[in-house]
Amino acid sequence: MSFMYNPFPFHDPKPVNRPELSKNTTDSILAGGTANVVKKFVATLARKAREEGVIVALDGYTTAQWARFVSLMSRECDLLGLQFEDIDCNAATLKDGKEIDAIIDPLLIWDTKIDPTLLYGKVYHGGYNGLIDPAKAAAYCQSLPGKKAPGKIVAVYGYGCLIPDFCPLYDVKVWFDLTPMNTMLRIRSGQYANLGKKHTGIINRTIRRCYYCDFENAVQLRKELFASKALDWYVLDNDPDNLQMMPFAAFDDICAQLVKYPFRAKPCYLEGVWGGSYMKNLRHLPEKMRNAAWVFDFIPMEVSVLVEAGGELLDINYCSFVHKEGVNLMGETCVKKYKGYFPIRFNWDDSYHSTGNMSIQCHSGGQFNVENYNEFGRQDESYYVVITGHEAKTFIGFRDDADIPQFFKEIEAADTQHDPCDYLKYVSYEESKPGLQVMLPAGTIHSSGRNQVILEIGSLTIGSYTYKMYDYLRLDFDGKQRPIHTHLGELNVRQDRRYSVIHDPNSPEYIVQEPRLAYEGEGWQEWILGENPQMYISLRRLEFEKQCEQDTKGEKFHVLTLVDGDHIRIRSVAHPERYFDLDFMEIACVPASMGKYVIENLGKEPIRVHKTCLRDGYQNDPA
Repeated sequence: MSFMYNPFPFHDPKPVNRPELSKNTTDSILAGGTANVVKKFVATLARKAREEGVIVALDGYTTAQWARFVSLMSRECDLLGLQFEDIDCNAATLKDGKEIDAIIDPLLIWDTKIDPTLLYGKVYHGGYNGLIDPAKAAAYCQSLPGKKAPGKIVAVYGYGCLIPDFCPLYDVKVWFDLTPMNTMLRIRSGQYANLGKKHTGIINRTIRRCYYCDFENAVQLRKELFASKALDWYVLDNDPDNLQMMPFAAFDDICAQLVKYPFRAKPCYLEGVWGGSYMKNLRHLPEKMRNAAWVFDFIPMEVSVLVEAGGELLDINYCSFVHKEGVNLMGETCVKKYKGYFPIRFNWDDSYHSTGNMSIQCHSGGQFNVENYNEFGRQDESYYVVITGHEAKTFIGFRDDADIPQFFKEIEAADTQHDPCDYLKYVSYEESKPGLQVMLPAGTIHSSGRNQVILEIGSLTIGSYTYKMYDYLRLDFDGKQRPIHTHLGELNVRQDRRYSVIHDPNSPEYIVQEPRLAYEGEGWQEWILGENPQMYISLRRLEFEKQCEQDTKGEKFHVLTLVDGDHIRIRSVAHPERYFDLDFMEIACVPASMGKYVIENLGKEPIRVHKTCLRDGYQNDPA
């Protein structure tokens, strides 16, 4: 489920994946404008419709839009001399709005002392079934078959119309999908109202309810439909004027071919009050962007994958790809351990030549997330410093001499009385330099300081549980002081993680580690930068001049980031034609199924590649 609040509406055209696809697959894609797509789709139904009638069901991810599609279906039926009827499944089967509010609202936090932004709540796990009125559903199931007749097409549409209980009612089942960024842009532009509501509401509250209910329902249903092979057609609904529609078998083949290659995701870019300028310049982002504080390069819940398919460029929700190819992508053990979720996320935090530091913050652990948010998974992070300017610092842990109770008093006064806090008396820091790796298990107080770009690597982050403890009395873009989560921060921060502890090789809290050599071959070395039993990820660096040999062994995916050097090629050993080229500060994933692969230097300068994989023994970690 996406938790991206305000993406900048820029679609990066560069990260295109080009797997080899069959002509049969590419020729089966319907494109050329939405009207043309619907015309061709209805033509595929016409013969059966004339002979016995057809009932088509249109379901999809949150913010999918069916109105124009249904209207164009009606027009095509008129042209073909067919009858047409459309049915809003949500109107016919959902509980009324007040009943749905009574189910969902109690799961959300409404106390602004605890959650000043009203951002958090508990995930609703009841699915669409829990929001459906049983009596209405029974009447729907009884009446719908009677609407089918020779010479007629019936189009049913709505969120959840393809739940298993309803699927036997339909002849043709269609899923409308779109990327998380396009979903969020539609919500922010007022094009979506939460389930059970007639009109869109306050943006942040609409997004929160989407996260804790609407997105979860859609994700779980999509996953189930993919697994059961229940769908007939798959639609990319990213551009209402230019839908792309294909038989589900074609979508299945596209994903099956893509997972044979190293691949790159399509990033999302977000502005922030502490944002810098480095990534904006490096990626040639639009001039009107204030900055690029966050670059969501490979956050599973937020990104998509661009795939060239014949003459079409397909922008596919990354989680849809994960649903289809989880075992080949991540390995069977990983899929079982993390319930089908891709378990690591990657983004850039850019404060280079900015006005200040990121907020002093911490994150919550697994037990807290389960008890308070109905979430699966803890929120661990790590920082790898790539670019630095003058006086750059990375804040991590408390000072040995920190008076932590006094720190809590000062940050509370900062929040309520707007008194500044001398945070340097309390929070320890490292002098930043390229190559510095710090680990941030849940509860670690930390911040990325001004004047650097860091690669942030985190654990399974389904939500975004970041508790700002101090933010320098800073105003947001709207001129209001940024909210602070002092209560949640105090509940979750680990007071024992002090400077001498986190630097002690004999401590279980050893999270600012010295690199150690793990493997080496002809002309290359692999260094472990960070491993800790509290975190299931292993952080490494590959160093070479010509090439470096690697092997996923069919068990673990690798995520590679070019952190020093200009150009590299990642290619399969068994199938050299399967490769992906990376430029500086780009990220690629090597699927677990790839096996042996080689990273080749396409330039002349020495290469440094940051490698992330699952730590040995991760499968034995507590749930």
